[in-house]
Amino acid sequence: MANDRSYLGSLQDYYARHRALPSYASIGGLLGLKSKSSVAALVARLKLAGYLESTPDRRLAPTKRFFARPLAASPVRAGLPQAVEDDVADTLTLDDYLVPHPSNTIFITVKGDSMIDAGIFEGDLVAVEKRASARQGEIVVAIVDDEFTLKRLDVENGRFILRAENKAYPPIRPEGALEIFGVMTALVRKL
Repeated sequence: MANDRSYLGSLQDYYARHRALPSYASIGGLLGLKSKSSVAALVARLKLAGYLESTPDRRLAPTKRFFARPLAASPVRAGLPQAVEDDVADTLTLDDYLVPHPSNTIFITVKGDSMIDAGIFEGDLVAVEKRASARQGEIVVAIVDDEFTLKRLDVENGRFILRAENKAYPPIRPEGALEIFGVMTALVRKL
C-alpha cells in the first residue's frame, strides 16, 4: 500500500500539470511499472479505494477523493515551538472546506487594497456564494453603479452602506438601491 500512495501521488502531480489522467499505457512508463497486468492491478486497487473511476468511454477519471489531501493529526503552533507528529488523521478536500454550495459559488481575484485591514490583499482569491441578500457585517461583492466591489456591508441611518477595511477609503453610500451579488465565504492566498 505504501507504493500505491506513491503511485497515487505521481498521478495527482500528473493531473495537476495536464488536467487529465494518463492512459493505461502511459501509466506504466510514468510509474515505472513493467507489465500491463501490474498497471491494471494498480488501477483496480485505486478504483476500489475510491480514487479513480472509469468514464462511459472507458477512460480513467479522478473521483472527489482523488483531490483530498492529508490533514495532519495535530495542529502546528504559531506560538512557541512544539514537536509535530507527521501522522495523518484524515483527509480534506478543499471544496468541502471552502465551498458549502458549489452550484452557487464563484472564485474572484481581488484587485486593489481597500480590504487590507480585513486581511484581504490584491491577488487573493475570494470564494463568493452568489445570493442577493446579506447581513450587516458580512463581506460582500456588491454592484454599485454597474461596477463590482468587495466591501463590508454596514448600516448607517437605516440604510445599507459599504465600508472599506482601509482607512484611506471612505464608505460608499449608494444613491439608489444597493445590489448584493454574493457573500464572501472563504479566502485563498498562494504564497
